[in-house]
Amino acid sequence: MRKVPVGEAVGLTLGYDITKIIPGREKYRAFRKGQVITKQDISKLKDIGKEHIYIWELDEKLIHEDEAALRLAKLAVGPGLTWTEPNQGRVNIWADHDGLLKVQVERLNQINNLDEIVFATLHNDRVVIEGQTVAGTRVVPVAVEHSIIEDAEKICAGLTPMLMIKPFMPLWVGVVTTGTEVNSGRIKDGFARIIRQKIAPFGGRWMGQVIVPDDTDLITREIQNFVAEGAGLVVVTGGMSVDADDATPQGIRDTGADVVFYGAPILPGSQFMLAYQGHVPICGVPGGALFSRKTTLDLLLPRIFAGDIIDRLDIVAMGHGGLCEECQICHFPQCPFGKAT
Repeated sequence: MRKVPVGEAVGLTLGYDITKIIPGREKYRAFRKGQVITKQDISKLKDIGKEHIYIWELDEKLIHEDEAALRLAKLAVGPGLTWTEPNQGRVNIWADHDGLLKVQVERLNQINNLDEIVFATLHNDRVVIEGQTVAGTRVVPVAVEHSIIEDAEKICAGLTPMLMIKPFMPLWVGVVTTGTEVNSGRIKDGFARIIRQKIAPFGGRWMGQVIVPDDTDLITREIQNFVAEGAGLVVVTGGMSVDADDATPQGIRDTGADVVFYGAPILPGSQFMLAYQGHVPICGVPGGALFSRKTTLDLLLPRIFAGDIIDRLDIVAMGHGGLCEECQICHFPQCPFGKAT
């Protein structure tokens, strides 16, 4: 890039986008890369504080900011993502469809550790919708050395892309509700409505609900029945505390399922259990889900419907950010709950 005084720029081609900011009102591209400067442009440039501008001159060692940002975006994105054309040196990346955003955070950090590169994303495992912007990238100067972009290319060249959207699978969901007081009719069940609401955004299909007393053998049998009938997810509600009558945790264990954890570092929802019967997840949901708006179940359902296999270390890591602030107006998932920040 060659720096020239604005007064001497008439007839020359601008080498980058120039942004105008009206405080508190708007920010927009006032001059476009490739625009030929005219006499009428001189006063406009000075009005936005430009006494000098850069004119692009070919240099084989350098890449223009637009081309660099576009190359970075194309290198990083995987299935379910699309990039925009550069605007003011920035390329946005947005979701082609609803799903779960997956970010290879370690590789993202490696890229941002390179000089003169900026790459910002939403949190890993964030639920996103079609058309939502999930990331943006640019380089800091108006031109960057080829070697820096080549280093970024090496970081991105993995078996899995740095960014991708996993679509949700329409799993059949069976619900086993436990509790002698509910089975006998003394207390009305509230879980069916809540579970239906929670699985609906992911395309979950309601397979049915059975209500059983606090009997380990019955709980085990009904879970196994749902699995045998093709459930992709079994939710077992209630009876997850340490009360003498609560039989749900043992009922899940007795199915022969592999228990990932019982007791999550998440509040509310700490008495949650996750197990796998083959590839079918079984979730033991404590009674707190009846009155707490967001719990461990809400944090894990998106990953379950996206086909993730959740392990113990995943749950351990959720302690950082695992305290819900229980705001008067809930903005989940646009909040820190369940996200390491």
